[in-house]
Amino acid sequence: MNAAIPVSPATALPRVMIVDDSRIVRATIIKHIRGSFEVREETDGEAGWEALLIDPSIQVVISDLTMPHLDGYGLLERIRASHIGRIRDLPVIMISGDEDEASRARAKNLGATDFITKGIGTAELLTRLDTLMKLSRTHQDLEQSRQQEVADPVSGMLSKAFMVRQADQVFARVQRHGGEVCILVLGFDAYDALAARLGASIENLLGQFSKMLSTHIRREDSLARCDNHEFAVLIPDAGLADVSAFAKRVREAVSAAHISMQGEVLHVTVSVGVASYQADTPADMVALLGLARQRMHQAQAAGGDQVVGVDSHRQSLVAAPGVDQALALLALGKGAELEAHLPALTHTLLPLLAAIDRHYQLDLPLQRLEQLVGTPAANSSNPSNPS
Repeated sequence: MNAAIPVSPATALPRVMIVDDSRIVRATIIKHIRGSFEVREETDGEAGWEALLIDPSIQVVISDLTMPHLDGYGLLERIRASHIGRIRDLPVIMISGDEDEASRARAKNLGATDFITKGIGTAELLTRLDTLMKLSRTHQDLEQSRQQEVADPVSGMLSKAFMVRQADQVFARVQRHGGEVCILVLGFDAYDALAARLGASIENLLGQFSKMLSTHIRREDSLARCDNHEFAVLIPDAGLADVSAFAKRVREAVSAAHISMQGEVLHVTVSVGVASYQADTPADMVALLGLARQRMHQAQAAGGDQVVGVDSHRQSLVAAPGVDQALALLALGKGAELEAHLPALTHTLLPLLAAIDRHYQLDLPLQRLEQLVGTPAANSSNPSNPS
């Protein structure tokens, strides 16, 4: 005796739902498609609708037009109006009996995919179902591809490619009509060490950060994940001063936060790069994004936990601290904040170092130090510092 071989989920037959109050009609259709399709039967539109909500494996609906409780028109209308994509896009074949042409036209206007008669043959029905299945799979593949292009698969935020396309539209608008658009790029400092420390939990940290950002930006702003630990915010119709102030608030909020993960409190910091259409006059939005990203990396190279903005190639957004301020920062353990200002501080201290060298006869390499930091005019980040 031959035992039945169970069908594994990987090789399961495609599932069709037949909705008809006639047991004979259902049995006839099942006879035609048995062996090629798995079938679910429902006796009216209301039951069919409930089945769709709980059974995601249904790939095609075959429905009669006239039924009790909820007829085929009502079921079709609910399907096409559904907020659930897998239901809304289902192929729906309507069973046509004695209905006139106006009834078929009504069903077609409501979104019917195809019509079959109650006397349809096996070969024709199988051919139509097979064609609809292929179309449905193609549509699903295209939709999945579009979603992956739009959203980062890990965080669910906009992808970099989609944000750039969105930014191109904003760029074209400000070129024609004027206005401003800014981009922020934010990245975690010492990310590699942080990722090694947290392991897979690093994604939880990135998720928390993205949620925090999303709650603080406006509806017209766009947040995208551009790299492993880099995020970009597209900010149209906002002044550079406001955008820079926002960047500083985000940096300060992260630096002051006490994040608890894996039973320990983390102190993390971010660096932010700011770029502006009006101030930078880029060729396109890709260039503007590149400028913001470059400035974020510049902030990280200078010690991190900083905002570097439009004038960073000429001067820091924050004037270089004096010697007293620098000593105070060192006493507070914030020596990293001095990295960008060391050339200016070195020039300030060179006369003092020379006096110390002469007094104690230390033979300090002052000439080499001066060569390393260059001239005061080239390296000072304080515009009031004399050249």
